[in-house]
Amino acid sequence: MSPDYTDCPFCTMPAERVRLENELAYAIHDKNPVTALHALIIPKRHTPDYFDLEIPEVLACHELLRTFAKQLMNADGLISGFNIGVNAGRIAGQSIFHCHIHLIPRRTGDVDSPKGGIRHLIPGM
Repeated sequence: MSPDYTDCPFCTMPAERVRLENELAYAIHDKNPVTALHALIIPKRHTPDYFDLEIPEVLACHELLRTFAKQLMNADGLISGFNIGVNAGRIAGQSIFHCHIHLIPRRTGDVDSPKGGIRHLIPGM
């Protein structure tokens, strides 16, 4: 018998929020986007973080990252790059303990200087 994950928002995702899916994962738009069209790629199996994924799940998530990124670029011609990120563990900022991968569209001029990208996550580093 499977554990009951009725309190997990990613295990109980309404079908109308799903924008793209395959056998092992699905993609949605983030409810609290960092930029317009910010998306999440989520494995269907409840697993705490990225490091608990099986290889077929990693590949399924990777396929959705590539496909959804292309769709987002077609939908918004101003997208010229992406940040892809995973928060693994509470100390890394994870707040929903079901693996999810952030796909954050970037546009020219969205910050003064994008140099360093995720290196600016921790101020002063």
